Order: sequence, then C-alpha cells, then structure tokens
Amino acid sequence: MTDYAFWASVVAIVILLVLSGFFSGSETALTAASRARMHALVKSGNKRALIVARLIEFRERLIGALLLGNNLVNILASALATSLFLKLFGDAGVAYATLVMTLLVLIFSEVLPKTWAIANAEKFALSVAPVVRVLVIVFGPIVAAIEVIVRLVLRIFGIRIDDSTAVLSAHEELRGTLDLQHKEGGLIKADKDRIGGLLDLVELEVSDVMVHRTKLFALNADLPPEELVEEVLASPFTRIPLWRDDPDNMVGLLHAKDVLRAIANLKGDMEKFELDKVMSPLWFVPDTTSLQNQLNAFLKRKTHFALVVDEYGEVMGLVTLEDILEEIVGEIADEHDIELPGLKPQADGSVIVEGSVPIRDLNRATDWNLPDDEATTIAGLVIHEAKMIPEERQIFTFHGFRFTVLSREKNRITRLRMMALSPLQDAKKASK
Repeated sequence: MTDYAFWASVVAIVILLVLSGFFSGSETALTAASRARMHALVKSGNKRALIVARLIEFRERLIGALLLGNNLVNILASALATSLFLKLFGDAGVAYATLVMTLLVLIFSEVLPKTWAIANAEKFALSVAPVVRVLVIVFGPIVAAIEVIVRLVLRIFGIRIDDSTAVLSAHEELRGTLDLQHKEGGLIKADKDRIGGLLDLVELEVSDVMVHRTKLFALNADLPPEELVEEVLASPFTRIPLWRDDPDNMVGLLHAKDVLRAIANLKGDMEKFELDKVMSPLWFVPDTTSLQNQLNAFLKRKTHFALVVDEYGEVMGLVTLEDILEEIVGEIADEHDIELPGLKPQADGSVIVEGSVPIRDLNRATDWNLPDDEATTIAGLVIHEAKMIPEERQIFTFHGFRFTVLSREKNRITRLRMMALSPLQDAKKASK
C-alpha cells in the first residue's frame, strides 16, 4: 500500500468523522433550540432564525435528513477504516477497525459535538441552519420515501402517526417548562406560582374561587337609611349586595362611593336618601364559568363584582375581579382587609388549618401538592376522602398527611391539624 493511498484514506476518514460530528451536533442543536427564542429573533428581522423556525416546523423531515447524512458518512468512514486496517494488519484488522472507529465516532462524532450543541443550542442552530436547509432539500425525496415506509410498517403493528396530533398542549408544554426552570433554579417559586396561576385560569371555574354564601356579607335593603349607611361605612367592602324580604332574594348592588356621593349631594339630609337611585343591578354568572372567561367578561363589562348561581338559579356565592387576580399574583391585602387565622404552624412540625382554607391557597403557601379536583377546601377534601362527615378527634391518613379533626360545627369541619408523614411512616402504614 503506497504512502499516498494510506494518507488519502486517513484524510478521508477524518473528513467523514467531521461531517458526522456536524450532523450529530446539528440534530441536537436544532431539536433543542427554543422555538420561543427563534420566534423573537424572527420578529427582530434575523434571517437565519427564520430558516431555523422553518426547519423546526418540519421536524420529522429535518431529523430524517440529518440521520440519513450521518449514517452515510459513518458507514463510509467505517468501510474505509476496515479496508485500511485489513491491508495493514490482515484479518485482525477488522477487530482493530471496529475498536478504533467506535471510539473515534463516539468521542468526536457523537459526544463532543452534541455536548457543544446542547450547551449553545440557539447559537449552534443559527450557524448551521443554511447548510442544513440545503441538505434537507437534497435528501428530501429520499427522506419522504423513508417516511412512507416507516408509517406503513407502523400501521401493520396498529400504530398510526398523525402529524396534526400534538403530544403536549401549549399549556402543558409551558407548565413543564416552568417546573423544569424552577427545579434548576432559573425561576423562583413566587414567579412560578404567578405564571402557573395564569395557566390555571382555563381549568378553574368561578365556583373554585368564589366567596361561599355562608361567608357572604349582604345588607337588608329595607333597613332605615341611617342604619344602612352606618353598616356600609363599618364594612371593609366597597361593593355590597342587597337583599329584600329573604336573604336569598338579592335585589341589587350598593357601592360605598355612590352612597357617599348621594349623602354629599343631600347635604347630610338622610330623610331624602333614596336607595333605589344609588343601587345598581346585580350580575349573575353560572358556577361553571371558567376563570379565563369570567376575567374577560369583567374586563369587557368594566365591573368587578358578580353573584354566582347554580343550575337551579340559587345563589352560591360571589366572585370578584380581585378573587381572579389573586389566583395569579397570590393574596392581595389592603389596609381594610381583615386577616383571619387560616394557617398556623406548630412547634411539633404540624399545622392547624381552618376547614374553609382553599386547597390551592394551602398548596401555594406550603409548596404541598394536595389534590383539588374533587374538593375546593381542605375540609371538603377530608370529607371526600373519608366518605363521611367526621366527628371531632377522628384521625385520617391520606395523600401523605395525617389529618386530625379538631372542631366541627353541625356538618362543617371548622379546624384541622395536619402532619406530613415521612416515606418510612407511609410504608409502615401501608404494610399494616
């Protein structure tokens, strides 16, 4: 074997390994590149980002072309190496070629370029995009034929691939990204909760966040004007529903600012005060309305207050714009809010919780993961899991917590003690 042939084969193998690294790195970079980042670059006028966005849009064709190119150069490099080693070492050259090419391909054509690409995905993708676009066009017919064959083979085994079916919805992808960024330290819990709360608006209904009718503050419209004004001024709320004859018969909404404006116009003469002129009509919404739709409705109507009714038209509670915003940003308190003790950590590691505390608020405050699909409040969760209305001092264990009923009023659980169980304790209980 001449020196020229030897060095020509070596140079060819090196070039093929470089090409293999290019294909491997390009595949990793283009599949790992952020679509949101590329979209932002496209809007700013970056032409290469536009190429990347189009390549990612047809991901199956892109991966097929890169895999085809990668396999071609790898097989060709292995064939040249085997031929070279056979001439140098005889029959043992096959084993040497296999060992050497495996190491070279693994290190320089797979691990190294993919590590580089994953560490600089966007930059790498923008650099290789023009070349990869040409390869996708050139290999397009072959890749299309391969796709047809693959789909036919999968169909034989009862597997159907539909291009229009997304594995994850946009909301699920965003939620997964939030969890990953929070886990890796790129997003603090408060920001994660706010963005997560925004995503939850589609899934939650007004019944999940409303103030229940048992806690609804309303006034009798038939009260004397002086007493009514005193109640309005003493109340921490600016919007107050009014009832007449029966507390379930809601007749209107009273705004504290309208009351004060009317009193000022009457120069304090309460005998001339006419409630019907300052009272505004109520807005009733179904309890199954999603929070996203209700938020849009609040913004469209330019109002902050609505009463929630069930399928029979009975008032279940009220929902405000602030209730929905609190699902996004957390509790909003002002100088007139009355803070109720809802969560009290204890020295032994347990917490005492009021039964009316919403599960979502409890999860957000403690970073727990109690389910809120079947119940809105922590008391409702205990009743749902126990399949009964517990007595005081009864203890239940589920979802990794021990629940002790501390107090109950009629059929309502008013106070609970919760203690998180360790995995060892859970295992012991499960074995009994």
